[in-house]
Amino acid sequence: MKGIRLIRGLLLFAAMFLLAIPHAGADSGKVYHVPLENEVERGLYEFLSRSFGEAKEAGADTIILEINTPGGFVDAAGRIAKLMDETELRTIAYINRDALSAGAFLALHADEIYMDPNGRIGAAQVIDQSGNAADDKANSAWLASMKAAAESSDQGRDPDYALAMANADMDFPEYRAGKGKLLTLSADEALEVNYSEGTVSSFDELLATAGLEGAEVVKMNETFSEKLARFITNPVVVPILLSIAGLGLVVELYSPGFGIPGSMGAGALLLFFYGHLVAGLAGYESLLLFLAGIGLLIAELFVPGGILGIIGAVAMVAGIIMAGADPAWMAISVVTALVITILGMVIMMKFFGKRLHLLNRLILRDATDTESGYVSNANRLELIGRTATTVTPLRPSGTAELDGEYLDVVSEGRFIGKDQNVKITKVEGSRIVVREASAE
Repeated sequence: MKGIRLIRGLLLFAAMFLLAIPHAGADSGKVYHVPLENEVERGLYEFLSRSFGEAKEAGADTIILEINTPGGFVDAAGRIAKLMDETELRTIAYINRDALSAGAFLALHADEIYMDPNGRIGAAQVIDQSGNAADDKANSAWLASMKAAAESSDQGRDPDYALAMANADMDFPEYRAGKGKLLTLSADEALEVNYSEGTVSSFDELLATAGLEGAEVVKMNETFSEKLARFITNPVVVPILLSIAGLGLVVELYSPGFGIPGSMGAGALLLFFYGHLVAGLAGYESLLLFLAGIGLLIAELFVPGGILGIIGAVAMVAGIIMAGADPAWMAISVVTALVITILGMVIMMKFFGKRLHLLNRLILRDATDTESGYVSNANRLELIGRTATTVTPLRPSGTAELDGEYLDVVSEGRFIGKDQNVKITKVEGSRIVVREASAE
């Protein structure tokens, strides 16, 4: 009996001891700290997709997106927003400086928003590839997306402020820098209109304010490959890279052997496809199509007709366009690179007098000209001054006999009958000119 009581006492003591141990770290769980910086584009999506996947596999409870971006591309922002909506983890947007344009759109898809005292959110008008405001159709779709992003929040955000961020016609004079300007909210203004859950001065203060103090924080960083892919797939870099590739290969065509220009051109093409493959924009089918185009162009050098060359060129262009996120922009980039390449070819030929060395083995360049000692027939100058007899009338051409040899001759203009003596006055290749001997 006493033994049973002793055991019960020990179990009770153990339970009290375990309950007394603090569990703050376990209760706070694991937090993944993911930077969302620079332009919003497809390369960024691949990094965020990897981060979200690792956070889920690691059993994290919360993902904090530290946002500082001037905006970016609508299609990439749409994919990232879908990624945020589909995750079961708690998402927090920490705007440590700017969440403009597509950045504001993504912040609104987070469960909670916290801002640095100097943070800004807004200015979310759609801009096309030329830097101008998008057409009515694209702008209408974007306005609907901004409104839906605000309404999807559980914080009860007024969608009119989201619409004013993308539509300068909406009037919120108390928060606008000037009439006709897009709405951009400061940290205090965002907190006032319920577009922020709080203003924090540091990441540690954010953790404390969001109830995550003591949590295990895992900082995600882009790999070198992801950083390189984001740079390569930037819409400004793509036409530059393709132009370098085109110019490098063109200069190599005018140079003997294979040297630095060709290596630069080939390297630029490798970087282009590498970046787009890593960023998830291109599949191996685009690379295979491009390589098939190169093979057809090489085959065209040995097979006459031109058909293989045309098909090869089309396949190469199609492979490049398929590798990009936006076919229209990729087409513009390809045209830009082609124009620069053609200008390079013209400059090489006109100003530097260069010739294509690649085709030296395929095109016959030797000329059988007179300067080199070649003649099309024997030039019989020894006949000049000798007398022959016409075998046929000369009207003005005909046949004459000289020492048993029949010659095709032509008179200087007048008719000469048969069996007349004629004097050879000129020999020009195979043309023998005669004159009637009696006329002298």
